Amino acid sequence: MTRCVIAFVTLMAVFVLTTQPDAAMAETHVVDMLNKHPTDKKRRMVYMPEIVYAKPGDVVKFVPTKKGHNVESMKGMLPDGVKKFKSKINKVFELTVTQPGVYGYKCTPHYAVGMVGLIVVEGDNVRETLEKAKSAKMAARAKKVFERLFAEVEKKLNAGS
Repeated sequence: MTRCVIAFVTLMAVFVLTTQPDAAMAETHVVDMLNKHPTDKKRRMVYMPEIVYAKPGDVVKFVPTKKGHNVESMKGMLPDGVKKFKSKINKVFELTVTQPGVYGYKCTPHYAVGMVGLIVVEGDNVRETLEKAKSAKMAARAKKVFERLFAEVEKKLNAGS
């Protein structure tokens, strides 16, 4: 009986590792939710880093290092087929990114002051979803931050072309 259990467990482990290689290779990216930028004292209410570059299957872990923050997807700023997401205030939140493209997100309480960020998941439709994200409706300060982030992503995409 014990040999059967060991054989079954071994077989299942081999199955998982051979059919889901990305899961074994997935990387976790940590995004801190901060009240102040670590090096620029003029900038408040920020995610660090503001842009995460990931691969399909990677995990983005949002950590509220200061109280009063969360993460919520931005309407019109997700690749097709990706469900909207929203964490609770002061709670760690993990998002597994599966679809290539640009994911825009905000801190619900601090959106009006520009606490926003991007996840860029490599793949074929990054430029298409970047253009879609640019046309999404945004608050004034958030728009200013997003414009800077979009420019950084475009610069990186053009350097890689």
